[in-house]
Amino acid sequence: MSEETQLIDLALQGDRAAFTELVKVNQDRLFASMLQVTGSPDEAEEVVQEAFIRAFMKLDTFQRNSQFFTWLYRIAFNSALTRRRRKRARISLDQYRESDGLEVADRGDAVDEPLLRRERINMVRQAIETLSDDHRAILVLREMQDHSYEDIAEILEISIGTVRSRLSRARRQLKLALETMQRTEEPKG
Repeated sequence: MSEETQLIDLALQGDRAAFTELVKVNQDRLFASMLQVTGSPDEAEEVVQEAFIRAFMKLDTFQRNSQFFTWLYRIAFNSALTRRRRKRARISLDQYRESDGLEVADRGDAVDEPLLRRERINMVRQAIETLSDDHRAILVLREMQDHSYEDIAEILEISIGTVRSRLSRARRQLKLALETMQRTEEPKG
């Protein structure tokens, strides 16, 4: 019997210290994952807190046919999507810079690699924001968090075939969004 299984059993018997230990073991990894999903440290923190509260209240529904973290991740991910749907606010480039601390220094005509890299990262983030929730979710899980197709299918509760088709469509839409953004930024001559 694994330590995690023992902690779950104890938590189900009302041992709050055991659940606290489950939180400690999983909170950093879950926060890092939700930071990539939400793009905001504050939002990620709220989603993680909400996920642990829901997990505590619904621990008896954990069927143990997946890892505890996968179940917890699914709760957090669904919470993030629900919050996002409620907000529907698009994050501007300036807001990304503020949240990332990426203030661009005025360097005159000099163009250096770190600045270009940050601009490319911000462009990709903006392009990802234009995708539907389903396509954004699949891209974040696969490309940013490097989950396997099987894990993604389990997290999103869809078939592996659906994972493959959504991922393909999401990549095409992201490519089109990036191409459109690049065309609009090109100097008119």
